[in-house]
Amino acid sequence: MSGLFLDRSVTANAPPPLPEAGTDHGPEPIAVIDSTRVNVGRQADLVHLVTFDALTGRGGTVFTLNLDHLVKLERDPAFRAAYEQATYVSADGAPVVAMARRQGADLVRVTGADLVRPLCGAAALARIPVHFFGTRPETLLQTEIILRSEYPRLIVAGLESPPFGFSPFGVEARAAAERVAASGARICFVALGAPKQEIFAEFARRWAPGVTFVCIGAALDFIGGGQSRAPQILQAAGLEWLWRLVHDPRRLAKRYALSALYLLRYNLREVTGRLKRHRISAIPNHAPRQE
Repeated sequence: MSGLFLDRSVTANAPPPLPEAGTDHGPEPIAVIDSTRVNVGRQADLVHLVTFDALTGRGGTVFTLNLDHLVKLERDPAFRAAYEQATYVSADGAPVVAMARRQGADLVRVTGADLVRPLCGAAALARIPVHFFGTRPETLLQTEIILRSEYPRLIVAGLESPPFGFSPFGVEARAAAERVAASGARICFVALGAPKQEIFAEFARRWAPGVTFVCIGAALDFIGGGQSRAPQILQAAGLEWLWRLVHDPRRLAKRYALSALYLLRYNLREVTGRLKRHRISAIPNHAPRQE
């Protein structure tokens, strides 16, 4: 197999043996956007939930919903199926946060890129082994060096960069999931990009039931791959997409155009629905009274 595969199966200083994995799908939704649920509103809550699940052997998946995902969910059945089974889903991106808040949800933006360091910090304190899956071999190695320097107690059970053309399901994906499980990891960061990473995470948890698969997109490239992330002021203003577009227009122009069209259609449907409900509520009820 090409790429990088480093298995450092954990035997010492590891958490107790896994109990039977849970079967539920996380908390109740706090918002539903085009049939896709969001059920975690804050980063601290998500870190706590994933840490608890890792310690108790529950396992599961973590997805961060953004406009690009909503576009892909419209046409990709495997992606939709993965989201339907997701344990935790947060709102990633200012538009998705705004959509959820209009439904009354109390939440903030929680991205995959923002989860790696807090989760590694919590895992280091709790001595929870982690695994990194995806991106380039050199990025994985550099990411490990950086995170180990920041969190000296961090247990890295394995690193794997899958070969080009890796399928997120099937024999190859099952073997990868079994390697993650055999490494002793309880949290696996998956950096394959959407929808591949979410489809793989949902498939993989069947063969690694005690592992929580956290989908993080380009997070490892930001940490160890030399990619620069948008300044905090742009992130806070909801303009991180603009920074990325300027730095990689050929790859991202079509994606963001489709996302903009989706947002326009969603907002039009929302306004039309409100107007329709208003007209119906304004119609007087002339039905005869029942004696």
